Amino acid sequence: MTRATRTSPTLANVAAAAGVSRQTVSNVINTPGRVAPETRSRVQAAIETLNYRPNRVARSLRTRTSRLLGYCVQPAPVGMLNPVLDRFVHAITESAAEHGFHVLLFTAPAGAPGLDRYAELLAQQAVDGFVLSDTVVGDPRHGWLTAHGVPFSAFGRTWTGEDQGAWVDVDGAAGIGQAVAHVHAAGHRRIGFLGWPDGSGVGDDRLAGYQAGCRRFGVAPLVVRTDGGIEAGRTAAGGLLDRPDPPSALVCVSDLAAHGALRAVTERGLRPGHDIAITGFDDTPSAALPGIELTSLSQPIEQVGRAVVRMVLGPLGAAGPPTPPAGAAPHQLFEPTLVIRSSSHPKDDGGST
Repeated sequence: MTRATRTSPTLANVAAAAGVSRQTVSNVINTPGRVAPETRSRVQAAIETLNYRPNRVARSLRTRTSRLLGYCVQPAPVGMLNPVLDRFVHAITESAAEHGFHVLLFTAPAGAPGLDRYAELLAQQAVDGFVLSDTVVGDPRHGWLTAHGVPFSAFGRTWTGEDQGAWVDVDGAAGIGQAVAHVHAAGHRRIGFLGWPDGSGVGDDRLAGYQAGCRRFGVAPLVVRTDGGIEAGRTAAGGLLDRPDPPSALVCVSDLAAHGALRAVTERGLRPGHDIAITGFDDTPSAALPGIELTSLSQPIEQVGRAVVRMVLGPLGAAGPPTPPAGAAPHQLFEPTLVIRSSSHPKDDGGST
C-alpha cells in the first residue's frame, strides 16, 4: 500500500496561474519594487491561492542574499519603557515585509565593542543590511558600516556634521519651537525648559529649538538639564517652581520629564493647564489618559520606519530611496505635530508673567 503524496506548488505553477513568466514571479518575490503594481497584485493573488512558499534556504544559496535586515535591540533602563521604539520596530517590520524582507533582531553592546556582533552577522551572511536606531554623538556604527560597504540606514543622525550614510530623523528643534510658540500664544512669558544632559544629540537639538523660540519671542531662557526619568523630571521641575520667580510654563524634552513635572506641580497645589502649562515630547499613550491630558509632540514613526527601510533597500535593488545630491547619502527630516490637550490651556489671567 502506497501513501499518496501531496506535491508542493512550484514557481512554475504560480507563473501559469498568474499568466506571467517565472522570472516575473521571481521578481515579485525578490524585488517587488521592479514589478508593475497590477502585475504584482496578480502574482501575489496566485501565490496566496496556491499557498506557495519560497524555499528561503535554496534562494539564499542561489542569490547569496538572506532577505533579512538586522536591527539591534538595546535594553531600556529599568522602569523606563520606550513606546516610540516599539512603534518603530513594528513599522520597519511591516515595511520590510512589503518588499519581501524580514527583520532579524539581535543584541550587541553599545559603542565600539558592539561592532564585533555586526561583523559576525555579516561573516555568516545572516543579513543583507542593517537598520540603526539609538544613535549617539559620534556613533561608531555609521563609519564602520560605510567603510565596509554595508547597506544601512539609521533612525537618527550622528550629530558630527559628517555625511556618514543614510538617515531619517524627526526635527526635534522644530517641534520644541512649536511648543514654545504655543505656550507663548497662550499668554506665558516665563517659559522654562526641562532638557537632557549636555552631549545628547537629540537633547541638544531640542534645546536649540527652545533657545530659538525664546529669541523669536524675546523671552529669557530658563533651562534645567536632567536625566530622562520621571523622578528626575519631578526634581528638576520642583527646583524651577520653588524659585522666587517661577515659570508659568514648562516645555519638556520628553513625556517622561513632563510626567515628572506634572507630579511636581500637583505636589505644590497647582493645577496643570490653569496655574501652569506643561508640554511633552513623543505623545506616548499615557499622555492622553484622563487626568493627565498632556500636550505633546507626536513623531510620525510609521513614516520614519517606511523611509528607513526604503533607504536601506535602495542599494539592494529592492526599493528606491529619495534621490540625494550627487555623492551624498539620502537624508530625510520629518517634522512632529503638536497634539494640544488640557495641560497647556491659556493662562487664566492672560498676564505677562
